[in-house]
Amino acid sequence: MSKKPVILITDDEKSIRNALREILEYENYSILEAENGEQALGIVSSKHVDLVLLDIKMKGMDGMEVLEKIKEQRNELPVIMISGHGTIKIAVDATKSGAFDFLEKPPDLNRLLISVRNALNSSELIRENRQIRTQLHGQTELIGNSPAIGRIKKLIEKVAPSNSRVLITGENGTGKELVARAIHHNSNRASKKFVDVNCAAIPAELLESELFGHEKGAFTGASSRRIGKFEQADGGTLFLDEIGDMTLEAQAKVLRVLQEGHIVRVGSNERIDVDVRVLSATNKDLIEEIEADGFREDLFHRLNVIPIHLPPLRERRDDIPLLSVWFLERLAEKEIVFAGKSFSEEALEEMQKQDWPGNIRELQNSVERLALLSQEDVISKSDVQNQVINRKKNKDLLDNLLEETDSFHEYKEEAERIFLLKKLEKYDWNVSATADAIDIQRSHIYNKMKKYDIER
Repeated sequence: MSKKPVILITDDEKSIRNALREILEYENYSILEAENGEQALGIVSSKHVDLVLLDIKMKGMDGMEVLEKIKEQRNELPVIMISGHGTIKIAVDATKSGAFDFLEKPPDLNRLLISVRNALNSSELIRENRQIRTQLHGQTELIGNSPAIGRIKKLIEKVAPSNSRVLITGENGTGKELVARAIHHNSNRASKKFVDVNCAAIPAELLESELFGHEKGAFTGASSRRIGKFEQADGGTLFLDEIGDMTLEAQAKVLRVLQEGHIVRVGSNERIDVDVRVLSATNKDLIEEIEADGFREDLFHRLNVIPIHLPPLRERRDDIPLLSVWFLERLAEKEIVFAGKSFSEEALEEMQKQDWPGNIRELQNSVERLALLSQEDVISKSDVQNQVINRKKNKDLLDNLLEETDSFHEYKEEAERIFLLKKLEKYDWNVSATADAIDIQRSHIYNKMKKYDIER
């Protein structure tokens, strides 16, 4: 895999772009060019870029405005400003707006190369620090510039330093755990543990032991003392995910802990004081659950001090291109894909049109599939259509068939028909190539095409 850093040169003078390209390519950097601010922003949002060299005085959108928009999209991306009309005020304004450095035209060669190296090193340090934080605390960065995400970021900033309980709601895959981690990461408890419990994944009979711990011999199979999640999170944050799936009995015991501030291990009478901030999340409507006697109203009011609702991805489509590029860059950082892999603008537009019922989780999986299966360095619109849209259509067909038939034979034949049709399309209806790819004889393919009435 190529490790050459990618530098975007943005200047409306072609001669300047050519001169900078010649210098930087000689130093073994990969170069992209933009002749105006709009082009630059399009490249930053769709391609992997490590550094931007940005002219201040350009036709249309000037460099300062472009700098501001780049920082909104990717705050960690270093930008070196270049101007033929350099003044101390311009340099100060650029630095205040987030520029890494300011160079006058024509830039001194040594100064240019030193600034580029320093900017790239700084960017690498930021990435390494982010990876370390992610390994230690999990991902805590909310990606998106939509008004909805902007409001949530401000709310997190406001409530994180307090000890208030927060109830996070939203569909599956919208990033509820990410919000909880961001609250903890920005709180006064950040140096302590963040402990998460998936209430839906633990059998009801084991949930009490999981939350409060147990003593040796408390029940059959309790061969040693167990420290529960509340104790583990003492001084830190406990995240109760899928709280709507907790049994009423367990809800009553959690309510008691929140009221009294202590727990009792299963099989013990000893009270253990715990100082825990509780964050919770659910994809259910707890008001409806309360009306159906499936959730305690008193616990709901204890948990719902600060409500945060995460909108589904289809309600913040402006964030889809940004998220897609961000996921692709994380794959490159982990060396799962080539660092130069990028999206075409048409591909991102196609991604933006989709509803993503699985939300961010589905988008992330789709980006990884596109990155690994697309043949070219640039992921195209047709890649999105083949790997995302058509794949979803086939899944929907099979899901509908599951609902419509109880016949295993009928389901198996329809699945086989869809599989063969898609493979023939993939290999441009070349029967020999398709036969080799799916490891069956050509005669079998012809027989099945006849059987299922498949024609080009």
